[in-house]
Amino acid sequence: MIRVVLADDHAVMRRGIRDILETDSEIEVIGEAADGREAIRLGEKLQPDVMIVDLGMPELNGLDAIRHMRREQPEVELLVFSMHDSEELIREVCAAGARGYVLKSDAALYLAEAVKSLSRHKPFFTPRISEAILNSLVTSSVVNGKAEPTGHGPLSAREREILQLLAENKGNKEIARRLAISVRTVETHRRSIMHKLNANSIVELVHYAIRNGIVQSPKATDLH
Repeated sequence: MIRVVLADDHAVMRRGIRDILETDSEIEVIGEAADGREAIRLGEKLQPDVMIVDLGMPELNGLDAIRHMRREQPEVELLVFSMHDSEELIREVCAAGARGYVLKSDAALYLAEAVKSLSRHKPFFTPRISEAILNSLVTSSVVNGKAEPTGHGPLSAREREILQLLAENKGNKEIARRLAISVRTVETHRRSIMHKLNANSIVELVHYAIRNGIVQSPKATDLH
């Protein structure tokens, strides 16, 4: 049996994934997680063959959860299951260590096949994702008609964590409390994030986070 853990913050979506997978006699769903931190805990506890990970989860987004699991549990194969198909995001997912990517719209066609392929340690990408990967190799990433800025460097793991909390409409004090750091440190990271992403407001950070699957939507409309 191929042992699978599901990580998605929507219970209805997890139920649908389970129903698709468990029609196959070779696949067993052994656990479900509703956020990125729970996914990491279940991965360590249950040691699945394949972890199916949504990207826009609360607490810790799927991309950073994948980075953590690839570092701490290299034997677990990671399959992204997402509605997002931007070339930039797919590049990040592959760099983080996932070896499979299935769009939610393609679940019925490809999900079980993808799980089986990864269980044999063979990568699996649906045709649309494969096309996006190929395009990213031969073209520059373009956003709003101009090249994505690359001179400021990538976000650190801590900056990505703070970006997610900012996009979830958390204030500096709450972020500091959650991460056990000072408010001043949060402010320093916040300035660095905005500089690296060439953003002038929190609204722009939220748009970046949504576009790249870090969050699905802002938690509230009152964005500072």
